[in-house]
Amino acid sequence: MSPKTSKFPKTSGPRHTSGGWREAMTPGRVVMLVVAALTLVFIFENTQQTRIRLLIPEVTMPLWAALLATALIGALCGAYYFMGRRR
Repeated sequence: MSPKTSKFPKTSGPRHTSGGWREAMTPGRVVMLVVAALTLVFIFENTQQTRIRLLIPEVTMPLWAALLATALIGALCGAYYFMGRRR
């Protein structure tokens, strides 16, 4: 088959735009970065010890650790939910 009769048009390589990181920083991503930063500030400002009870066992731990664990569990659940919706 000659190049002129090929089914697929010949491309000159990957198409990259010259925007760089500015195109990657959409308003939604900027908002998510700000929310993540504020969440981390809130978590690490709360450093006192606290008692936490989950159903029956009761533990004493730093509040920042409990808040960070809860935030990570929430982020994983949210990521799992949104990845499932894309399929």
